[in-house]
Amino acid sequence: MVVFVYIFRCLYLSTKRMSNYQGDDAEYMEDVDDEMEDVEDDMDDEFRGDDLGASDSDVEEFDYSNNKVADTSAEQARKGKDIQGIPWDRLSISREKYRQTRLEQYKNYENVPNSGESSEKVCKVTQKGGLFYDFWRNSRSIKSTILHFQLRNLVWATSKHDVYLMSNFLVTHYSSLTSGKHEVLNVRGHVAPSEKHPGSLLEGFTQTQVSTLAVKDDFLVAGGFQGELICKHLDRPGVSFCSRTTYDDNAITNAIEIYNKPSGALHFTASNNDCGVRDFDMERYQLVKHFRFPWPVNHASLSPGGKLLAIVGDNPEGLIVDPNTGKTLETLSGHLDFSFASAWHPDGVTFSTGNQDKTCRVWDIRNLSQSVAVLKGNLGAIRSIRYTSDGKYMAMAEPADFVHVYDVSNGYETEQEIDFFGEISGISFSPDTEALFIGVWDRTYGSLLEFGRRRNYSYLDSYL
Repeated sequence: MVVFVYIFRCLYLSTKRMSNYQGDDAEYMEDVDDEMEDVEDDMDDEFRGDDLGASDSDVEEFDYSNNKVADTSAEQARKGKDIQGIPWDRLSISREKYRQTRLEQYKNYENVPNSGESSEKVCKVTQKGGLFYDFWRNSRSIKSTILHFQLRNLVWATSKHDVYLMSNFLVTHYSSLTSGKHEVLNVRGHVAPSEKHPGSLLEGFTQTQVSTLAVKDDFLVAGGFQGELICKHLDRPGVSFCSRTTYDDNAITNAIEIYNKPSGALHFTASNNDCGVRDFDMERYQLVKHFRFPWPVNHASLSPGGKLLAIVGDNPEGLIVDPNTGKTLETLSGHLDFSFASAWHPDGVTFSTGNQDKTCRVWDIRNLSQSVAVLKGNLGAIRSIRYTSDGKYMAMAEPADFVHVYDVSNGYETEQEIDFFGEISGISFSPDTEALFIGVWDRTYGSLLEFGRRRNYSYLDSYL
């Protein structure tokens, strides 16, 4: 028999308090907990006395042959099943009412007070209702997790069937083709490199708390709360390289970007809370560049062709710098709070930045005096941004509940709003643009959402 607990308790995320959170961060988490407990108490009265026990339809919620929660398929969703498997028909609150409650009660984290409210007046009015990616499957057997509430780059697709994500202390590979998963890297215990390279920490690390992740082709880099970097080639056994970027107290690795030089050489950049951006050459396994900035760097992204580096962090302004010298070339003004996301369009001319003022700003490198579009979130900060490899679509993720997909070719005028419940651990388009994956972190309904690109095969109509 399946007993469903109160829906608010099912969906409310208890954000983990990390020892690394200090000052305002800790106070914010305390405020969120207190606020959510008050709302939960208020809603208990509404649910109390209702029959939330099992019914004949409960068998749909479980795959008894594997003793695990069943996934939701596209066919089931078309027949009316909630994509996350939430049994709204058996609860005393409707999905619409709960959505309204979330919109009213969710507290956006701000370093600059009222930045979200102040930014609303400049936001672009977009046409909602676009449908660019169709729902394919919700896989509840794979649990995506988060360790730092501001860092949401923990889901990466290397093909339309292969996804890598953090699940507690494990980097896990999930195949949407077979619905199978396997462990790629376990950082719960001791991790040490199996290869010897100059500068690599042969003693490795113990119980690494992974704050950020990046995977491209057959190469994976995990970054930790103490400046740890763990590099692994997916086509080789063991770990290739371990390094600690800094021994500063404020050493969180905020973001990693893997890229190839024009020569084809494999590199990655690491953005760190110690105000540094470091570039590592993975052909020689060496740190080759280290740039320092006036504030902690939360994200850095290299333009296609490698001529410009976008830098955002604990400052409302962003920077465009020379990736060879670290010299600041341009300053980006417009955001009202700290930024945690950036991404370049494949054309190398436009790029986007995501901020805690609840906006994503789109910039044109030919005129940076103002952004060309300001796109608004519903609940909170824009914590992750991705473009499709063909440049047609851009996706931006809020901390929870909403991922927005924009038609770039239409000037960001039209958007598809993907609406669900739960904190977002990361988003990723597959390299061929055919799939979009969303990691959902929730105590009960944590999962991996998969969407497929909608195609218009009108030429087939003549055969029907």
